[in-house]
Amino acid sequence: MSDDVNEVDDEEVLENANFCEACNEVTGHELLREKPVGEGRDVLLKCNECSLVYTLEIRPPKLIRIPFILTDGPSSQKITIDVDGDEEFSLGDVFEENDMLWTINQILVSGERKAKTSIAGEVMRISALRTDMIRVKMTLTRGEQSDSESILVEYGKTFTAGHLMDHKGETWRIRAIHTGQGRTMRGTVESQDIKRMYLHEPPQPEHFEPKTPRERRQAWKEGRLGFNPNPVVPKEITKKRVTPSNKRKKKRPRN
Repeated sequence: MSDDVNEVDDEEVLENANFCEACNEVTGHELLREKPVGEGRDVLLKCNECSLVYTLEIRPPKLIRIPFILTDGPSSQKITIDVDGDEEFSLGDVFEENDMLWTINQILVSGERKAKTSIAGEVMRISALRTDMIRVKMTLTRGEQSDSESILVEYGKTFTAGHLMDHKGETWRIRAIHTGQGRTMRGTVESQDIKRMYLHEPPQPEHFEPKTPRERRQAWKEGRLGFNPNPVVPKEITKKRVTPSNKRKKKRPRN
């Protein structure tokens, strides 16, 4: 048997573990009595090490009402949420509210100071951004005209610069993606990291006009003139038969 297994087997399991002030460490206890008090309870414990008997008061944490600013794209709303007084909040934490996911991006404590982590009792206000859906800003350029729009996509959806994408029934090419750290002309970026995408119309194919029956047949085969499984030479360009003007006439036999 390995040493790791022996170490696990040798571990001591403490019943009713709690910090004993006399022993100055966490020890096992005997539960002598338990009494409900409001939403909590009082328990009478006896330390297994020093036999100290004392009462432990167990109470649910006090609820604190904290203002939250929830931002979904261009719109924001202010709500209040009741949380436990000892609950801890950190930047990047994700929580659910109104069947949507939100990520904490700012925590303000007393004095309007920003904090990376704080317990509920010290929080003045929390700001959060919607996480499950991301609003991506876009600049669409058609010729010399540019328009700004935005789309709502899933968190984590990827876009690749240089690729084609459909938008409102039209096909556009992603010219570049701006991430806040710079622009990429070829890379792939997730929706939550995109500051803005730049879309251009893909180049339109040049108009092809066949000049000979042979070019027309070949163009039909290659699909440059649409779908035509059995290309037929149009009558208007069918080659006409020509009779030479110097053709020799047959001689009639003499009587």
